[in-house]
Amino acid sequence: MSTPGDSREPPQDQQQAPLIEHLIELRMRLVRAVAVVLVVFLGLYAFANDIYSFVAEPLMALLPPGSQMIATEVASPFLAPFKLTLVVAVFIAIPFVLHQAWAFIAPGLYDNEKALAVPILVSSIALFYAGAAFAYYVVFPLLFAFFTQTGPENVAVMTDINQYLNFVLKLFFAFGLAFEIPIATFLLILSGATSVESLSKKRPYIFLGCFVVGMLLTPPDVVSQSLLALPMYLLYEVGLLFGRLVRKKREEREVEEQDP
Repeated sequence: MSTPGDSREPPQDQQQAPLIEHLIELRMRLVRAVAVVLVVFLGLYAFANDIYSFVAEPLMALLPPGSQMIATEVASPFLAPFKLTLVVAVFIAIPFVLHQAWAFIAPGLYDNEKALAVPILVSSIALFYAGAAFAYYVVFPLLFAFFTQTGPENVAVMTDINQYLNFVLKLFFAFGLAFEIPIATFLLILSGATSVESLSKKRPYIFLGCFVVGMLLTPPDVVSQSLLALPMYLLYEVGLLFGRLVRKKREEREVEEQDP
């Protein structure tokens, strides 16, 4: 028989202990991630101007000889390379940052979830890098060639370095995120939120939606919109393909488990 004030729940300090331990671990992993980004940034900062020149090469290669970019703000010659170097440092450190996030959540996952999460994590990183590389080596030359050749002959192209940086970073992130479509499609099918058949029937709407997204994430011209929308739709088909393969393997496994 319990007495007044008697409680079967553990003391409050014992309830808070796991939460405090998790918060301490989260803080530790965030500090590690930020420290790695800063170390990479410090290592790259000496080459900040070279990095900016590399990113500006797709445009500069199409301008007349002797052309150059301009800085319309006093601090732009310093801030633009600084900002770009910081973004590049984050790009390079992404695998370590995601590894820290994975190490934090992994203890709470089942073994089958861990086995599936690792390939998805690695694929997501690779696809993001692939999207950025596709933007730089394929989209930028075509896009800048279109921009520089369609203007009036008596207009000299003199791009501000800060405006150019904002423009290309937007495209880098847009294409990097667009290349994650196979992962998103695969996860939707795997979680049971939708099916391959349902997504297959919605192809016309997905195709139109890709162009709408391309219109929102890219400059207002047909070339850049198409260069983003078409790869997005092809990657959507890749996600459907992997979804079919996973469903087929799951069905085969269920049949094997049912057989005596």
